[in-house]
Amino acid sequence: MQRRQFLQTSALATALLGGMPLSATAKTAKGKVVVIGGGYGGATAAKYLRLLSGNQLNVTLVEPNATFISCPMSNLVVGGLRKISEISTPYTGLARNHGVKMVKDYVTAIDVEKRTVKLKSGKTLPYDKLVLSPGIDLQLDKIEGLQAANASGQILQAWKAGPETVGLRKQLEAMPDGGTYILNVPLAPYRCPPGPYERASMVANYFKQYKPKSKVLLLDANADVTSKGKLFKGVWESEYKGILEYRPNMKVTGVDGATKTVRFEFEEPIKGDVLNILPDQRAGKLAVDSGIANLNKRWAEVNYMTFESTVAPNVHVIGDSVQGAPLMPKSGHMANSQAKVVAAAIVAQLSGWEPNATPLTNNTCYSYVTTNNVIHVASVHVYNAEKKTFLTVEGSGGVSAAPNELEGTYAWNWAQNIWADTLV
Repeated sequence: MQRRQFLQTSALATALLGGMPLSATAKTAKGKVVVIGGGYGGATAAKYLRLLSGNQLNVTLVEPNATFISCPMSNLVVGGLRKISEISTPYTGLARNHGVKMVKDYVTAIDVEKRTVKLKSGKTLPYDKLVLSPGIDLQLDKIEGLQAANASGQILQAWKAGPETVGLRKQLEAMPDGGTYILNVPLAPYRCPPGPYERASMVANYFKQYKPKSKVLLLDANADVTSKGKLFKGVWESEYKGILEYRPNMKVTGVDGATKTVRFEFEEPIKGDVLNILPDQRAGKLAVDSGIANLNKRWAEVNYMTFESTVAPNVHVIGDSVQGAPLMPKSGHMANSQAKVVAAAIVAQLSGWEPNATPLTNNTCYSYVTTNNVIHVASVHVYNAEKKTFLTVEGSGGVSAAPNELEGTYAWNWAQNIWADTLV
């Protein structure tokens, strides 16, 4: 590690560890930590567990994929502005640069009492601390006909970046000019609050340039746009009038993949040409099956100071699977931020110290609304010991005044920086 990098890491460690310098960790932090899931939360946690412990902790990251594909910026692939390769990063940097042990496998079971995890390959990994970051599970069975339509490839979600992202793009390219693309928004909470609205904007942007007779129909189960509503609606009026139609209070109850039909509880069915139907979401399947998603079998409750599960000792849950604190979004940036809080807390606990009593998390979410114009929302959250939750810091964030090209530059630079921070 170069001197400049060491000084930067030392400063960050001092902040995350509540004043304890990095140099102190190298002599005290001992133990085995297993991290499940290599998304923004898990990959960041694995890296920072090594950094903050002075490379003393034995850290294993279990992730079935060889390459990280970013959900943030994946709507640009759907809209034809980027290629999937531009939002993909191999996991090799975590092993090469930080000594994280990579295991390309699935975890099938967690034994909280024995502190072990069982892999699909049959192997068992012991742990002193477990970081669980399994992302979300799409509840396809909540919408009649959706499981079958997804299995056949007729209706895709592309809400986990990867093959379906490319598949959805191909469906849009194959759609005739004059066709209708139907996208729905599930009831909150769901992964990335502004994500569906950005996707609708990106598809409308594509239609405006290449298929001007086509239409985007955005059906929202919520009463209104859940994030950056005034900004999104302003763009839809100024840029996509006649192309993008937004309808609130439209909860999807069923689909027919063969006839491309969407059904609702009260409204008449609607037919389209490309259906992009998003069901309700919950914590990743492993969290549900292990009982760690203990809130209505949907989200995991945690002690927010350390993100340790309220029902599974020594298991720390981060990212989209967590029952969020007030105004804490399910976003990639937030998962990255939570991961650093957890890494610091685990290093402290395995060193015999008290964790930082006032950890901070932050979030920035950029949304493309045209080829070059972008809007954002940002916030800072601090742990409140009295209320035992994170509260937003007054005046710490907010939204863009208006869409602009400069934020487009910021957005792509943000992506490059957070990918490097998570994976390199």
